[in-house]
Amino acid sequence: MTYDLHNIPTFGVAGNFTGHLEQAGEAKDFENVKTAEVNAPKALFPTYIPLAPGMAIDDASVPMFLHDFPFDDEKIIFPAGEEKLQIEPECALICDVKWKAGRVVGLTPVAFGASNDCSIRKEGAKKISLKKNWGRASKGFSSHTIEVDRFDAAGILNRYRIASFLVREGQAFAYGEDSAVRDYSYIYNKLTAWIIDRLNQQKDEGPAENVNAYLTKCGFPERILVSIGATRYTDYGEHNFLQNGDKAVVVLYPEDKYSGEEIAQRVKENNLKAEDISALVQTVEV
Repeated sequence: MTYDLHNIPTFGVAGNFTGHLEQAGEAKDFENVKTAEVNAPKALFPTYIPLAPGMAIDDASVPMFLHDFPFDDEKIIFPAGEEKLQIEPECALICDVKWKAGRVVGLTPVAFGASNDCSIRKEGAKKISLKKNWGRASKGFSSHTIEVDRFDAAGILNRYRIASFLVREGQAFAYGEDSAVRDYSYIYNKLTAWIIDRLNQQKDEGPAENVNAYLTKCGFPERILVSIGATRYTDYGEHNFLQNGDKAVVVLYPEDKYSGEEIAQRVKENNLKAEDISALVQTVEV
């Protein structure tokens, strides 16, 4: 199934795989962020906030750049003036949202897919979102999503793994560590409870933003997308940044049907179309 994201607010989860923030050089950004547990995610950040009817694009209550639609499932346009750009391989969830008196009281994942929460690597950005949305074709979400039967360890998602590759000059290099979705620090009920808390309680402090205010401004949307965190990088992924002509590939696949080696071979053969695989392949354009 394909979802049109133009009217769906989108978010990312920072720090949901132990070690990723350190590899990305972003751990310092969160050194003053207090969390309930050591391994808890650090923040829920916005990547796109659609304009609601009657909402002015120059409304200072939502940063203007967050209204720019950033998703493209075929390409990444390199941000002007930047030097370092990395794939962020993730599982993303389409979620139905239940509201009551301006607060989120329910969050139900209905589908999942491969996501590239592509990110600029630079120091000094005051908010996470400033490194995430630089305009058209700065992010990616697979056009082929898979229905969530139940969001717990007995559900379909527990069988899935996240693999990612950079294809350069005909060679495919493993970019992120091949990781099970169930190995996120927060997943299933613990994750949805944390997201609900952040949607209601997160303040505009440090690298985080008041996302409840953004959602209130765009009319209490009944559906959102959340990319639930990037995997750790391989040594190659940690030290190699995207270049013109590269292909960024993120694959969600069931481990009981495919091996990691088979997925890598399918990437080399550009053979990722299957009902039980959610894949995203984007060409980098400078």
